[in-house]
This record gives sequence, structure tokens and C-alpha cells, in this order.
Amino acid sequence: MKYKVDDIVTLKKGHPCGENSWKILRTGLDIKLECQGCNRVVWLSRVDFEKRIRRIKTNEGKFISIIHYEPEEN
Repeated sequence: MKYKVDDIVTLKKGHPCGENSWKILRTGLDIKLECQGCNRVVWLSRVDFEKRIRRIKTNEGKFISIIHYEPEEN
């Protein structure tokens, strides 16, 4: 799986509060995301999430393109 719980991602469209960073709270058929600006929780279907995701935050704190992201194996 590409995405893990507690990953920080950015989506193509920002949240109305002005923030564009989201924390993944749950994965599965639907993805549960928490806005890092106002702490609002939203649910997206996996298909919508895959269309909207733009970047993911690495362990070093840098956002990289999802195309170049390779998660570490635990």
C-alpha cells in the first residue's frame, strides 16, 4: 500500500480554511483525512483520493511528488 496512517499529504484543491496539508487517519476502501489547519475530518473514496493527491511528506519533512514516493518497508 502506498499510503499509511499518519502520513501528511497535499491535495490538488486546498481546504476552505486555507490549509492544504492533510493527515491520513484511516485507510481502506475510504480514506479518512484531517485538515492540519482547522482539524476538520473528511472522508474520500479511494478513487477520489487517488485523483486528488499531489504530494506526500517524507520523513525529512519535505513534500515530494507522489510519482517519486516509495514508502519504507517495516
